[in-house]
Formats: sequence, C-alpha cells, structure tokens
Amino acid sequence: MITKDRSFYKTFFSLTAMMALQNVVVCSVNLADNIMLGAYHETSLSGVALANQIQFILQMLTMGIGEGIMVLGSQYWGKRDAQTICKIVAIGLHLGLLVSVFMWAIVFFFPKQCLGLFTNDTMVIAEGVQYLKIICFSYPFFTMTNIMLCAMRGVETVRIGFFVSCSTLFINVCLNYVLIYGNLGFPRLGTSGAAIATLTSRIVEFIIMVIYLKIFDKKISFQISYLFQYHKQLFLDYIRVGIPVILSNTIWGIAMAVQAAILGHLGSNAIAANSVAATVFQILTVVTYGSASASSVITGKTIGEGRIEIIKEYTNTFQILFLIIGVFTGLGLFLIKDFILGFYDISVESKMLASQFITILSITVVGTCYQCPCLTGIVRGGGDTKFVLYNDSIFMWGIVLPISALAAFVFNWSSVVVFICLKSDQILKCFVAIVKVNRFTWIKQLTRKEGFNIK
Repeated sequence: MITKDRSFYKTFFSLTAMMALQNVVVCSVNLADNIMLGAYHETSLSGVALANQIQFILQMLTMGIGEGIMVLGSQYWGKRDAQTICKIVAIGLHLGLLVSVFMWAIVFFFPKQCLGLFTNDTMVIAEGVQYLKIICFSYPFFTMTNIMLCAMRGVETVRIGFFVSCSTLFINVCLNYVLIYGNLGFPRLGTSGAAIATLTSRIVEFIIMVIYLKIFDKKISFQISYLFQYHKQLFLDYIRVGIPVILSNTIWGIAMAVQAAILGHLGSNAIAANSVAATVFQILTVVTYGSASASSVITGKTIGEGRIEIIKEYTNTFQILFLIIGVFTGLGLFLIKDFILGFYDISVESKMLASQFITILSITVVGTCYQCPCLTGIVRGGGDTKFVLYNDSIFMWGIVLPISALAAFVFNWSSVVVFICLKSDQILKCFVAIVKVNRFTWIKQLTRKEGFNIK
C-alpha cells in the first residue's frame, strides 16, 4: 500500500529536486575540471583524478559526520527542538575540523607517498603532487561548509546548498580558464592553476555559509557560542549514532580509493577512462543521491514526530519511486554517453574504454538507485546506522575488492572485466536491501524526551 498523503510527495520531490540540483552543480565543477585539464594535457587529468581520490576519502568522512547530524538532528527537528540541533551541529564541526587538519597534514607532508598508493607512473604522480600541495589547504573549508549544509538539510533547508554550489562552479570555471591556460594576462599554471581555482572557491563558499547561518537562518539560529559548550550525554548520543555512519563512509571512501588503485595499475588509459566515467555517472545519479537524502530526512522527522504508524506506507512508496528513478537514470546514462564523451580531448583508447565503462554503469545504476536510498536513506534515517556499516564492509571488503584484485593482478583480465567486478555489488546489495527495509526493524527512537537546553 502506497501513501496518498500529498504533503509527503510535495516534501519528497521538493527536497529531492533541490538536492539533485545542488549535486548537479557540484558534479559540474568536477566535470569542468576534467574537461579543462583534459584539454590541457591528459597526464594532468590523470594526476588530478588520482589526487581527487584522496579528496573523496575526506568527502566521505565529512559526509559521514554530516549524515550523523542529519539522522539525529532530523528526529529532533520532528520535535522542533532547535537548541539540541545546534549542539549536535557544534559536535559535528569539532569532529570535522579535527579530521580535515589530520588529512591536510598527511597530504601536505607525504604527497608522493599518498599518490604512489594509486599508481607507479612517475609523470602522473608529479602532476598530482602539484595539485595536492595546494588543494590540501582547502580541506578545512570544504569540511566545515559541508557539515553546515548537512545540518541545514536535516531541518529541510536545502536551497542554500544550491546557491553555495553555484558560487563554487562560477568561481572555479572562471579561474580555471585564466589560470590553467594563462588567459587574460595570467600565468599559465596548468595543474597548479586548477588547484588554486578550487581552493579559492572553497574559501568563498565557506564564507557564504557562515554569513547565511549568522544572518539569514531562522530555523536553528546557530551561534558561535555553541561551539564552546559541551553536553556529555548528547555527545555520547551522537557518537552512538554517528560513528557507524562515519566508519561506513570512511570504509566506502577507502574502498573507492582501492578501486581506483586497482584500475590505476592497469595503465593511464584506465585511469583517464575511469575518471571520465565516474564524473558522468555522478552527474546522472544526482536524483538518486538526492532521493536518499530526502528519504532520510522524511523518515527521521516522521519518527521524531511520533507518527510510527505511517512509516510503512512511506517505505512502500519510497521503494517504488526509487525503482522508477533507477530505470530512467540507466536509460539516460546510456543515451548521453557519446554526447558527453565528445567534449573530452583524450586519446581514442581512453575514450573507447570510458564508453564501455559507462555502458556497464548504465546497467548497475538501476541497482544503485534502489539499494542506496533504501539503505542509506530509509534504514539509516530510521535510526539503524550500524546495518549499512556491516553490509558495506562485507560486500566491499569480503567480496568485491578481493575478486577484482584477483581479476586484475592474478588472472590478468581486461580492464572492462575488472570494472564489472568492481561494480557488481550494486546489484548484489539489492537482495539484502529488499529484505531489510521491509522488516521495519530499523525504526529506532533516538531523541530524548527532555531534550538538551543550552544556557
């Protein structure tokens, strides 16, 4: 039975659409970087692609912290307890700053060693080092901004994320144009120019987010003073809910880096093709990840409001919507691949390999569109944050990576076959998702009746 509640559809589609638009802009930044660096030099594209694998690990850590805020905060939002939400945000910002500074230190002092984990191509490593030594200074700004954006999503404020991302896209593309190629009298900096452009855009988006929270936000009214207050019980609640999310995202981020390393050792063509395919995939799956965030917020808020009886209707409706999104995403990914690849100035071999990778993704994405929002959206949003951690760990580290490593390094199978092995879990996890989500054992009340008053 699906829900007939019009407010459900209005909230779901509005949240999904706005977060999808934001994701489009974010992915467009990566696409612009790829296209502009690809036109500059393919080695630069490959070097930055590997450097961005480290950025991806930080991104997964950051989103883990932020999603922990969303899961706990959305239930308090259902109770309209803004003060407690503020304190949860402060906890997340503290953790985010600690993580980002730690990542900066590793990357800044050991850039060659970090990139050497992904490839042994000295030219690619040299280009990646140029990028890393600059881009690592953006890590704290990136982390703080995205944690604040996750907090806003938890209280159903999503438009600010779109505007912040638009500013990043505009600044990044403009500075790429002048700094990569040396246009308008600026020096021709190549890879370093791309890094400077991204660093500048990250600083600007952080400033915009701080101004928004200080002046324009009326829902939680976050104040700097909250950063200097401590509530032990709330901290323990966040750790209990958030640590599984952070660990899950961290394990996933490391796994994606290992996947890139496996493909990276198959040659520069595989690196470039994977970079192109991944970027195109990210753009076409924006609705999927938007729907996952929307379902998480709606589920958490509904539980916080105490309307447990309506969760089953919402869950049935979610699953149908996810499958529809999956079919259209797969079809769109297949139809658009040649058009997108036409923009890339890369070798014929890399382009052909990228086309094959995208064709594979157009099939596996149907599974992604179902299992990802079911598990990271409904189940995690409902309060069961540990299940996704266990599930991803088993599939990724127990099945996908070992089989893919054997395929690449022992059996010496082609890059295409290895890529299929790497993406097989997107279909396999659907069988787990359909059982787990329809048992409703994931519904957990995370809030405390008394709340946490902030003096």
